[in-house]
Amino acid sequence: MSHGRPILVSVLSAAAVAIAGGAATRVGPWYEALEKPSFNPPNWLFAPAWTIIYVLCVVAAVLAWRAAGSSAHRAGILVLFYFNAVINVLWSVLFFTLQRPDWALAEVGVLWISIAAMIVFFHRFAKTSALLLAPYLAWVSFAAFLNYHIVALNGPFG
Repeated sequence: MSHGRPILVSVLSAAAVAIAGGAATRVGPWYEALEKPSFNPPNWLFAPAWTIIYVLCVVAAVLAWRAAGSSAHRAGILVLFYFNAVINVLWSVLFFTLQRPDWALAEVGVLWISIAAMIVFFHRFAKTSALLLAPYLAWVSFAAFLNYHIVALNGPFG
């Protein structure tokens, strides 16, 4: 069981993040009424993109966990993984549930830093882990750019 525990914990954690983030993401009349830039992806693209990202995050965390040499390093992996999970869900809550893209724009910087921190820390143990997280960082960079344009086109909020 100890060999499979990191996989189970990572998969369940990613599933919890996906469920919580999905519940907070209410694409309804408010979102549809927002003016969006021409490069805004179609709504159907977000679910498969996030699914791929979550799978890559799980694999990255498991590889780093297995390669980490000490319980202190493993604790660091868990702290970064779970902090990122909370920040990831918080963005959806701010943007969609609270309908505050401006607050989400401020928060996305923290999300970006948390991904970069995972990349740097995981790289110490498994270079492949860092590479697997690169699409997540790229997607959040694009999401931040998109978020900025939505705020610019629709603000002020609140």
